[in-house]
Amino acid sequence: MLVTNSIITGTGSYVPDVIKKNVDFLNDVFLNEDGSPFNSDNTTIIQKFKDITGIEERRYAPIEMNSSDLGFMAAEAAIVDAGIDRETIDYIIVAHNFGDVKSAAIQSDILPSLSSRIKQRLEIKNPSCVAYDILFGCPGWIEGVIQGHAFIKAGIAKKVLVIGTETLSRVLDPHDRDSMIYSDGAGACVIEAKEEHVKRGILSHATRTDTLDEAYYLFFGGSYNKNLDSDVRYIKMLGRKIYEYAVTNVPSAMKEALESSAVDIHNLKKIFIHQANEKMDEAIIKRFYKLYNMPTPELIMPMSIHLFGNSSVATIPTLFDRVLKEKIENQKVEKDDVIMFSSVGSGMNINAIVYKM
Repeated sequence: MLVTNSIITGTGSYVPDVIKKNVDFLNDVFLNEDGSPFNSDNTTIIQKFKDITGIEERRYAPIEMNSSDLGFMAAEAAIVDAGIDRETIDYIIVAHNFGDVKSAAIQSDILPSLSSRIKQRLEIKNPSCVAYDILFGCPGWIEGVIQGHAFIKAGIAKKVLVIGTETLSRVLDPHDRDSMIYSDGAGACVIEAKEEHVKRGILSHATRTDTLDEAYYLFFGGSYNKNLDSDVRYIKMLGRKIYEYAVTNVPSAMKEALESSAVDIHNLKKIFIHQANEKMDEAIIKRFYKLYNMPTPELIMPMSIHLFGNSSVATIPTLFDRVLKEKIENQKVEKDDVIMFSSVGSGMNINAIVYKM
């Protein structure tokens, strides 16, 4: 019997060329939330930061490029990789959080939507190609893939382009040491409906949103430098609360997705997890396998945060694209491998997808 599978047929990513290394923060003035100076010097602060996050350097977009530009580059690469006629794309779904924020600007620009801008840049003429944005925190790209899958299963789409793009470097408080986490980038994929005799592609998924206590774990707030304009806002986070929330709840969402797929845990080959924080990701994976009374398998979790930082919605599609193209050392996926995508972020939102290559 034929089944309709949702298959990723092409991937693409765009990693900016501007490299910001940890040493480049040595002369920054980091402050506490109340505006007071740290007791530690920057060398100590940066070393502790690296020990926790694993980040050694990150990428920033050049001043002439915005989120929609990065997203266009990734989308173009994914379309070429899939080998499709772009005029046959039914939906373009763009995940981001802050729109286009021009360098040195203080406003987010989302009019028109980033998806409309990218569709124009792709020169797609077909008016039946519907373009829209989603705001779902760091799990936005995964949620876009889930929505694309839903359109395919409902029979209202055959080809969906999903993009995750972000320029977090444009919304950073230079006096907040947490700002060293964030970076810029974009990743994209083409999902196609395929009538096949064997079930593969997207096997299952799970999503949750927690808001009662968690809604403002990530938020927009003023600079820690009290001499700056208090009306200018920057990305802020309650790091300890996010960590505790993630390590407590992400493993159970991953388990829910895996059990819905009927795949045995031993057959899971790779987990592509949001590149938020190396120690947090390791703790999440360890707790996930602990639910099955198993140790964490070696090389189960590809990582790119060391060189690329946390680019929010772009981390997973960028990492996946690079592994597929064998650009991550000692990491690859093969035909019939079962993998998982999982993310956590602002909302607070968590999601996961089980996917068979």
